[in-house]
Amino acid sequence: MSVYETELVVEVREFAAEGVLALTLRHPLGEPLPAWEPGAHVDLVLGPGLERPYSLCGDPADRRAWRIAVLREPAGRGGSAHVHEQLRPGDKVRVRGPRNHFALRPAAGYRFVAGGIGITPILPMLAAAEAAGAEWSLLYGGRTRGSMAFAGELARYGDRVTVAPQDETGLLDLGSVLDALPEGTLVYCCGPTPLLDAVQERCPADVLRVERFQARDEPAGEEGEFEVELARSGRTLTVAAGVSVLDTVRAAGVEVLYSCTEGTCGTCETDVLEGTPEHRDCVLSPQEREAGETMMICVSRCRGRKLVLDL
Repeated sequence: MSVYETELVVEVREFAAEGVLALTLRHPLGEPLPAWEPGAHVDLVLGPGLERPYSLCGDPADRRAWRIAVLREPAGRGGSAHVHEQLRPGDKVRVRGPRNHFALRPAAGYRFVAGGIGITPILPMLAAAEAAGAEWSLLYGGRTRGSMAFAGELARYGDRVTVAPQDETGLLDLGSVLDALPEGTLVYCCGPTPLLDAVQERCPADVLRVERFQARDEPAGEEGEFEVELARSGRTLTVAAGVSVLDTVRAAGVEVLYSCTEGTCGTCETDVLEGTPEHRDCVLSPQEREAGETMMICVSRCRGRKLVLDL
């Protein structure tokens, strides 16, 4: 499957909150960018081994530009530091995508819960829910009011949005929005791991969709070596214990797309033709895991001795 990848120009660089840098990207020749829907992300290819996914948080109807927001993470792996320190208006950056593993499903109503930079994929969802005439509300938390990106843009929604900085109101009152959900209501949540875990404890799995920026701890499973047959390449490789499928196929010279290497972005999703994956990602739904038709080869492994992949 072909994937859109090109160099875009940084047109606007502005701070959306303390430590959160918003970038508006355009095609250097003014060409329209691929269409996207709320929940989608793109990968910034910042250098060898420095590829990072960021949610699109602008207007899906605007094909002239993509907007992303990047939180500066001092203890991160270098992607956010590169964006904050190196990218300036007029600079070019290679971008790949968009992809969407957090799509907004049609529903009569929505409860949106965002924590910190987790507001980015939620922001265009609010406009889509409003346009669809759905009943919705947003509970948005952060460390301080100054650290909460796009709070000013949310003011137009009035009391549908509750902005709750922790230093002013304490921890988010999840029960106020998640208990006794009306029938037909879906819950969308994005933010730090403790928030996502707390929301998952309160919500039935069939009404909840989450997007994680950090890998979640998975129970220990199969760790031994196994074989992967690459159907299109005509090769069979041995995946050693402690080595990922992604690293194995790349070491063999097979080109595959990847980004986070933590099972959170979905870039390396690969079709499984035979065998049973042991899923360790944060992307697939329980139903998709059970079906076993795809896997994230950066973290997931094999239940058994062999997988046949569409590579």
